[in-house]
Amino acid sequence: MKNLIFIILALFVSTSIIAQDTVATKKENKNKSLLGYFILNDSRPQTTYEGGMIIENQTSYMPSAKTLELMIQHRFGSMENGISDIFGIYGTANTRLALNYSITNWLQVGFGTTKNYKLQDFSLKANLLRQTKDGKSPVDVTYYGNFSIDARDESYFGEDYQFNNRAAFFNELLVSRKFCDWFTMSFGGSFTHFNQVDSLYEHDKIALHFIGRVKFSPQSALIINCDLPLKIQGIAEWSEFTNPPKYNFGFGYEVTTATHVFQIFAGSATNLSPQYNVMKNQDDFFKNIDNVFIGFNISRVWNF
Repeated sequence: MKNLIFIILALFVSTSIIAQDTVATKKENKNKSLLGYFILNDSRPQTTYEGGMIIENQTSYMPSAKTLELMIQHRFGSMENGISDIFGIYGTANTRLALNYSITNWLQVGFGTTKNYKLQDFSLKANLLRQTKDGKSPVDVTYYGNFSIDARDESYFGEDYQFNNRAAFFNELLVSRKFCDWFTMSFGGSFTHFNQVDSLYEHDKIALHFIGRVKFSPQSALIINCDLPLKIQGIAEWSEFTNPPKYNFGFGYEVTTATHVFQIFAGSATNLSPQYNVMKNQDDFFKNIDNVFIGFNISRVWNF
């Protein structure tokens, strides 16, 4: 019942703010990135995305300097029980709340807290290069890093407990391009490391990431994401992979306004942390409905 109340309130707030902001337009960031020295002074950055996330993945979007962003991410339970629990709304859910702050037009820092694992995470995003409207810079290049701490009781970490057993790290380099007014796509590569894992699991994982956005109206778009953890024997700690992580796939619908982004979607990852999605996801989206979860993201920005 708590989950149902949560979604009703979230949808009510989202539809209210969308109605209020329909006539507003987003301010375009005309400032340079970290590598702006390589872009001519009259080259304005292209707006590749209108929000900081697509389902589970980061985008190259960066709010202008001195902007605070609130991010709400929620994933319902599995759809396996069908209508009896309203396709997961009554099931076990996971939620993350985060605040991100743009220090400059190309650098953002953030902090988030997640229900599962009681994760506390710290993030950094930097736009290293921006796609320009005149085509002199054809792509965005973005770095995203995330450091998380598992804040559960130390009994979860075994007899030889040390504080650094709680830590996990995620580093990604993302390349994005807006091909036309209605289609944007990104490709990324990441490295994940866990200081402590269960026996027979790996400490390190390399993954590929794909996201896409197809805009079909001034405020609406179809969105898609996919994460592919790779089986690389050269960094493996065992001769055979035991319960290797599954790919994560999701698709959905996005609505944007001047200050808000609302996404609703179906996907196979529920951890709400990139390193945990890469390392621990065991749900195969296309295998059966048991592995599909409904979720939503809501973001709101304030410029100071």
